[in-house]
Amino acid sequence: MEFYLSGLREKFGNRLRTIRSTRKMSQEEFAELLGISVDFLSLIERGINAPSFENLEVFSTQLGIPVHELFVFELSHL
Repeated sequence: MEFYLSGLREKFGNRLRTIRSTRKMSQEEFAELLGISVDFLSLIERGINAPSFENLEVFSTQLGIPVHELFVFELSHL
């Protein structure tokens, strides 16, 4: 189970990094937008840490996307 969770954290981190890169934002700018520290953002993007449900709601609101879009990792399975 731990392997699955670490894999999910890594995929989520990559997704968040992709969103940030698409918006051409630095980690500092993105962290400020999301209301978290740069250190925490870095931990999330590297798959070491994961945001809380409360953080996910804030991310969704600040990014203007539904929460489920934060978890769209691949479209190849469709």
